[in-house]
Amino acid sequence: MKALMLLSAALVAAPVAAQTIAITGGTVAIGDGSAPIPGGTVVIRDGRVVAAGRGVAVPAGAETVDATGKWVTPGIVAGIGSLGLVDVGGVQESNDSGARNSPFSAALDVATAINPNSVIIGNERAGGVTRAIVSADARGSIFAGQGAIIDLGDDADPVTRPRAFQFVELGETGADRAGGSRPAAYAMLFDAFAQAEDFRRDPKGFDGRSRDALLKRADAEALLPVLDGRMPLVVHVERASDIRQVLTLPKRFPRLKLILAGAAEGWMVAPEIAAARVPVMASAIADLPASFEQLAATESNVGRLQRAGVTVGVLFDGSGGEHGLAQFAGNLVAIGKIPGAAGLSWGQAFATITSGPARVMGVDGEIGSLTAGRRADVVLWDGDPLELSSLPVAVWIDGKPQPTRSRQNRLRDRYLTPDEGALPKAYSR
Repeated sequence: MKALMLLSAALVAAPVAAQTIAITGGTVAIGDGSAPIPGGTVVIRDGRVVAAGRGVAVPAGAETVDATGKWVTPGIVAGIGSLGLVDVGGVQESNDSGARNSPFSAALDVATAINPNSVIIGNERAGGVTRAIVSADARGSIFAGQGAIIDLGDDADPVTRPRAFQFVELGETGADRAGGSRPAAYAMLFDAFAQAEDFRRDPKGFDGRSRDALLKRADAEALLPVLDGRMPLVVHVERASDIRQVLTLPKRFPRLKLILAGAAEGWMVAPEIAAARVPVMASAIADLPASFEQLAATESNVGRLQRAGVTVGVLFDGSGGEHGLAQFAGNLVAIGKIPGAAGLSWGQAFATITSGPARVMGVDGEIGSLTAGRRADVVLWDGDPLELSSLPVAVWIDGKPQPTRSRQNRLRDRYLTPDEGALPKAYSR
């Protein structure tokens, strides 16, 4: 343990400028669905992955990190959640995850609110999360606004890609936001798209200022990239019939680039999702009828979707912290051992929390794996990352070493063996 602590301290103390680093001798997981590679090497230079695998040569002059007995992987990509938008969920002043009273909806841009100094970001980085797909919640409308992809680096510039997608609620939540029924949600969606086209035709004549207007000018403008297919539309639905209805949207709006979120009953219509080439961010552990739209939820959902040929990433569902995603992926491996269940191999499961979310969002050419040319988001683990007992001992984001200390482990260490006189004044014996 002392050696691991010294390794982490040395990495954090190293110059923050990008450099050539060779991580040698560890079990390397590329993150692309392939099996782990024992005794591999990962080389990163100028913030990018140069090579990863067995037999990779160590460049002359490279800083070397001995990973013998450890695992080397790409960083976890968490999505879709509110990481960076919330410090304390119950304190409204520190919670930017929704705007119930705002006159705006589709125009809301979460990139303006990301707090890189959030304690939660530090905690998740220490847990192996290096990127996150961030969205607000839809509160006053079916539209939550424009989500972003961020990094969890210890610096002041967290946004990797602003306005990366538009998030919309259909299904039960969309029905509630639109006035009480699914038809009302679709009427709101279709009218919003129609108003966006009105804005395109006549921006000066568009009436978005009246108090009763469904869309403000900024909202209408924000929907144009969606209608043009330049911005993905992430649609939260769970029920099989709702998924089928969403898959018909491109017939009416041909350029839409759809992404499904949730899809608890997706396995029931997996061939249809695959045929439509629509990717899915699905929960890995939803197996209870938590709502009427999730009556057929099963932990075999992700496995069945993948077998049908659907691109799948694991959705962060709010439990266990974003670094609990490793446990979710581990469950996908374990479920395969149950007769009749559909699980994944280790490599496939790990991909659902790395390259899978990146592929779903269309950024797999940048993040999510140790494939050459990708951003050098690398995590060195003390064991198999899908085992609960394993922890990161070093993290790099864009090739730069990151602190793995967090408020959580500092508090743990402070109170693990308290000495007399070291307790806060509020404490007494």
